[in-house]
Amino acid sequence: MTTQNELRKIAGQLIMIRFPGTVLDAATADFLKANSIRAVCLFRGNMTDSEQLAKLTADLRAVMGPESLIAIDQEGGAVVRSTWVPAPPAAMGLGAADDTDLAYRTGAAVARAVKALGFNWNFAPVLDLNNNPHNPVIAERSFGAEPKRAAELAMSWMAGSHAEGVACCVKHFPGHGDTNVDSHRDLPTVNKPVEELDRLELAPFRIASGAAPAMMTAHIVYPTLDPENPATMSRRILNDLLREEWQYKGIIITDGMDMHAIAGRYGVGNAAVRALTAGADMVMALGTTETQNETLDAIAAAIASGELSQAAIDTRLDRLSSLAKAYPCKPRSYKEDAADREIMAEGWRRSLTAYGAPQRPAAGAKVRLVARQDVVSDGVSEAGVPAAVVADSLRKLYDVELVTFADADTFDWNALPQDGRFTMLASTSRLRYGQHARDTWRPDLHLALWNPYQALDITAPALMTYGFAQPALNAINAWLSGELQATGNAPVAGFK
Repeated sequence: MTTQNELRKIAGQLIMIRFPGTVLDAATADFLKANSIRAVCLFRGNMTDSEQLAKLTADLRAVMGPESLIAIDQEGGAVVRSTWVPAPPAAMGLGAADDTDLAYRTGAAVARAVKALGFNWNFAPVLDLNNNPHNPVIAERSFGAEPKRAAELAMSWMAGSHAEGVACCVKHFPGHGDTNVDSHRDLPTVNKPVEELDRLELAPFRIASGAAPAMMTAHIVYPTLDPENPATMSRRILNDLLREEWQYKGIIITDGMDMHAIAGRYGVGNAAVRALTAGADMVMALGTTETQNETLDAIAAAIASGELSQAAIDTRLDRLSSLAKAYPCKPRSYKEDAADREIMAEGWRRSLTAYGAPQRPAAGAKVRLVARQDVVSDGVSEAGVPAAVVADSLRKLYDVELVTFADADTFDWNALPQDGRFTMLASTSRLRYGQHARDTWRPDLHLALWNPYQALDITAPALMTYGFAQPALNAINAWLSGELQATGNAPVAGFK
């Protein structure tokens, strides 16, 4: 008879965990070993610099073995965890540039950097179509709203990554684009006829299903596909549609099971078992050691009871082993930093998009920059660019006075001095503006440095960068000085 300890070791191979800190402490190493865990996802809080991160991933490999899966969310734009390597443009920036070769080179450059740091699995590219301007969590993470072109660009990005030996995981199947709720906070619903889902949300995933080695599930209910279960726990969606109908052969991994849409509603252990019985191969058991233990115990109990059959487990373990062998976790040297920074800079320049015929102030002009005081992370993205950094960038060209606001819903635009200064608004968060700002804010130029849909909120000409990394600020300055034309075209509705 299989012991509880042995059952947990089988369960451990079907989960991915996270842990706090920048070193592999003894307790975490013991937990990984005791439960035969071979998959971890690292986040910003696990990283300080290349030397530290390379040691951490090496220590993880030593504990988890040759079939380690060490994952990262290095999408581009605001969703990057290693922030010091060459900064990739956001997916929507690449959609605005609309060049599959650029997408391929970007995906390859991202992979070179993360492979050098010890990763072999990148949770990118995003295949969600951003067809809802009020989406609080996707927006510029999407390549666009047109299924075929978004899929072509994402597939090129993925091919670049695979050429450099880093496995991709497309997300969030069957599509998170048309939601106005963040599944980190609650359970969204996408209630559309099946025909419309086929034409839009599902199309990029179907196109990518022959080439994507892994797909991440969405914690979203699609009532016309399955009225009772979110996709992560839906056998109809994961098994009947993806495995049987589409004949998908790759890994199905859940999104983080600590997210409120799942943990708060179903309980992490119960949800993990339901995801695996629905057809998932790996459960992303992020959370805490306590919830990870709960998850391991629940999966072990499901194995013991036969709810998860040995044949189903063997199939899942074979798939995971194949992924680890196809994309071994072997760091490479990284001599391409400067060349890759140029690839990324090209992407940021070519994505720069003008909206509403923006005008350049004259060189040396007096400029008033208005930006929010704080820079916030929404838990998915890194924190935005500080107002002072934007002001210092613009000071290379202008005499800049910086005005910051704490709350966009109460900031009085009319209180700004009427002294002839050219006013620029820099939007440095993902949040859309409310009615007060829409009705009263009137900058001469709006720098939409994150969510491009903010350009639709403010009655002013805008430059959209789809992200706030340093190369975005450099591209803005190149445009302001007349060296660069804004040739990008927003790949979503509303900007014509």
